[in-house]
Amino acid sequence: MEKEIKSKNKINEKKDNKKTRKKINVNFTIVAIILITILCICITPVTFQNDTYYTIKIGELIKESGIDMMDHFSWHENLSYTYPHWLYDLCTYLIYSIAGFKGIYITTCILSAVLGISIFLVTSRLTKVKSISFIITIGTLYVLQDYITARAQLVTFILFIWELFCIEKFIENRKAIYGILLIAISILIANLHTATWPFFFVLFLPYIAEYFIAIIADTIIYRKIKIFVLKTKIKIGNKRKIDIEKLQKIQLKLEEIENTVSKIKIKRDKEKRNPYKIIIKRNKNVKFLIIIMIICALAGLLTPIGDTPYTYLYKTMQGNTTQNISEHLPMTLINSKDTMCMLIILLSILIFTKAKIKLSDLFMISGLCYLMLSTRRQQSMFALIGAVIFTRIIIDLIKRYTKNGIEEAEKASKNIGVIISVTLLMALLSFDSIKPKLNDNYVNSNSYPVEACDYILENIDLTTAKFYNEYNYGSYMLFRGIPVFIDSRADLYAPEFSGNEDEDIFSDFINTSSISKFYEDTFEKYEITHFIISKKSKTNMIITKTKDNKYKELYSDDNFIIYERLKEI
Repeated sequence: MEKEIKSKNKINEKKDNKKTRKKINVNFTIVAIILITILCICITPVTFQNDTYYTIKIGELIKESGIDMMDHFSWHENLSYTYPHWLYDLCTYLIYSIAGFKGIYITTCILSAVLGISIFLVTSRLTKVKSISFIITIGTLYVLQDYITARAQLVTFILFIWELFCIEKFIENRKAIYGILLIAISILIANLHTATWPFFFVLFLPYIAEYFIAIIADTIIYRKIKIFVLKTKIKIGNKRKIDIEKLQKIQLKLEEIENTVSKIKIKRDKEKRNPYKIIIKRNKNVKFLIIIMIICALAGLLTPIGDTPYTYLYKTMQGNTTQNISEHLPMTLINSKDTMCMLIILLSILIFTKAKIKLSDLFMISGLCYLMLSTRRQQSMFALIGAVIFTRIIIDLIKRYTKNGIEEAEKASKNIGVIISVTLLMALLSFDSIKPKLNDNYVNSNSYPVEACDYILENIDLTTAKFYNEYNYGSYMLFRGIPVFIDSRADLYAPEFSGNEDEDIFSDFINTSSISKFYEDTFEKYEITHFIISKKSKTNMIITKTKDNKYKELYSDDNFIIYERLKEI
């Protein structure tokens, strides 16, 4: 009786332990999501970037007048505009019309949290390891913090990480729901941020490349050659009417070839099961993924902006805007220490350890690295998509050097003491991130001419004035209702997009601001009446030093100065 009672107690204890483990596991997931949410809110900047201001005005224009593919905010006449993120602009304006700048800031915090949670959920579901996924997610958010702002890219980051999830799950089980979601994501990106739509298809390529390489390795080398040799030998024997002895010799040779091929194939199969470094898998579902990709390519037609999804990237690459905008320039690794550390760690693991990598992951990380080095803005995609790949490699590394390392890590993450410690650590990290932002305003008056715009609106007739302004704050000026010379919609002012092949407004601005072109020549060409510039600009320094009497100072503050260009008598 006592033995039975003891055995029953042990069984009940095991059941209770399993229940508590499940509860703690759920609690870890919830705690991880809460901590990620808090960190994301803390790293979200209060102060808006210049793109936010023109986004609001374009959204307002779309709501009131629709999309006419023309610009209405610069004083240049008849400039074509492509509205590359019309849906995001409209949504942003609707939020602004309800809750102002505060509403946009709260929305950005929510989107930032959704991004962080998405990275964690996608990574943990694809790798089945929550503890490592949580750590990698925090590191990824640290790298991405400069890209978290009230811009369309924040929404597309979320869509891209879920696109990766849908691609891998579709390859795994070929469920129709993942194909439908991929099509929906393609439509959303084409309307939310057209400039990034081509990247949607880049994420398909590593899986397709791995599939074709697997076909070449399996089918063409072994089966096709064997079939071709057999048919050729038989045809030659029949045509020449070779005697039986010769045919038997040929048959023996064919058998030898077959045996050799079969041995090589067996050896290759063993290598595939336990490859040295690169894991190659042939998945038949990739054929259907290609069909999904083709359908997604048609999603570019489901927009109100014509063929822009198909032509935008090509036109951008044809112009010179990418050569003069900081985020489009090639990356210098020494100036990006976090990226350099990521690459060093990744290469060290792959070269000096027994860790292995899927061929599709190798293609993906190599392609993203190339894009990142070509243009620094792709650092965001390297970190975002690389998070899943990096997690897989770390997990593989731990499994190869420990017996139960992953299980122990998962158990440790369920420990209440560990959860409390992680919570405290994340609280300190979050406080350190938000502390510099506590006194920030939505609009930084040091970067944007807030008071100068007040003066312009109160004292200058905008119906006759033609203002020359600088690139970085043109968006804020048009937000205030002041027609501009240029703003951060760089493509609008390039002849590839503007429809005016005779004038390259963007190049004229670049040359003028760098003093490679005399500013008065630009002012005369465009019949400038007034100009607002930074006090630290080269143009203002020359005007101040030379005491040029062609320009009358109308307004000045700590950061900006307004001149009137006097007419020659």
